[in-house]
Amino acid sequence: MPWTTEQVLALAPDASSAKSGQALAVPRKWVVLGAEQNCAWGTIQGSGKAPYQTCIDFSGPAFKCTCPSRKFPCKHGLGLLLMVAQQADVMVETQPPAWVVEWIAKRTEKEERKAAKATESDKPADPEAIANATRAADKRLASREARVTCGLDELGVWLDDLVRSGFAVLPGKPSSFWAAPAARLVDAQAPGLARRLRMLDGITATGEGWPERLLQEVSLLHLAREAWARMTSLPEGVRADLRTAIGFTTNQEEVLAQPGLRDCWTVVGRRVDEQERLRTQRTWLFGANTRRAALCLSFSAGPNQPLDASLVPGTRADAELAFFPSSWPLRAIVKKRYGSLQPVMPVLPHKTIAEANVFAAEAITANPWVDRVPFAFPAVTPLRRTRGWVIRDAAGHALALNIAEDKAWMLCSLSGGQPISLAGEWDGLIFTPLSVWVEGRFLCL
Repeated sequence: MPWTTEQVLALAPDASSAKSGQALAVPRKWVVLGAEQNCAWGTIQGSGKAPYQTCIDFSGPAFKCTCPSRKFPCKHGLGLLLMVAQQADVMVETQPPAWVVEWIAKRTEKEERKAAKATESDKPADPEAIANATRAADKRLASREARVTCGLDELGVWLDDLVRSGFAVLPGKPSSFWAAPAARLVDAQAPGLARRLRMLDGITATGEGWPERLLQEVSLLHLAREAWARMTSLPEGVRADLRTAIGFTTNQEEVLAQPGLRDCWTVVGRRVDEQERLRTQRTWLFGANTRRAALCLSFSAGPNQPLDASLVPGTRADAELAFFPSSWPLRAIVKKRYGSLQPVMPVLPHKTIAEANVFAAEAITANPWVDRVPFAFPAVTPLRRTRGWVIRDAAGHALALNIAEDKAWMLCSLSGGQPISLAGEWDGLIFTPLSVWVEGRFLCL
């Protein structure tokens, strides 16, 4: 695919890596530069005795560098790909050296082993082994469900006390007031609800309207407790949403075993959050034909565990996605890809803010515990108002933005007072822009 500067910088793990990568996108700093249809490579002198060897497999994209950096991709990989995007003519060598050929071969072999393993998994297994594994899994599940039941009963008592004492006494409460019941939910193996409860800490200091916001979050905790007591009578999709909200996980192999949905998926935005040394990457997609939304998650628990960089914002992937079970399926895994990524000026689905609100209402009605949904507008105008920044559509409707002041002014300058294409995520209260298309050019925010 023809890379753009913005798409390359979207792969950077952080702002400092992007800045360092741009500083290294200078041919004179490199000893060797080369590229062919499927890969690019280069050597650059670093702090070590031998030059660092950097290479990129465009099919991923995948990066490899001999530098000691724990970031992925490192600044050398970003600098090399920036030169491919900005000045491809400097990649003078056309024959990959042995170390590049070896790395590409190992990647190919790994993919073949993965495909072979998937084929082997389709073969019938030993019935006795399956029965033993099933019994052990059922026993572990029953034990956990019993602990969750006890934990939710205790949560119910705490919520009753909270409502009985009233919200007026909550301002000024120490963090331990919220942390203690959250810790008990963790002990009860309900980490999803524990996370929701911890997020209530400080909500009384969020300005006007905090009682309504607190009531909404407390209501979701209460709803989960009441729904758990009626689990057997709930529809299958609602049961899946409830278990996800509580913190149960779904085996990805089980998801991949389900039929997939093939479409041309536009990658409209990406966001990385870090909490307690765990990085969570959310990549949002929309299907060009199905108009379905999809969320691909990637997690990193340390510097040596890279986040998935295979879905590049601003591109379109012809792919088959497998969706996790839900009453409103959103989270998905890429099951199979057809061809390479292609840059695209997408047809975004939400022509007006009213359409986006209907889309969000459908999601929340089906799954009240959904944290956020993607919005993608083909024509909205950013504006500054007394209480902050908003976007306005052709119908005159406005939507509040969650955006840093410098990025807001950049967005305003890109717009020039005219409508622009904008995509991002809505958390139920406010819209966070993640990417913009202006005059056919894609930019990450």
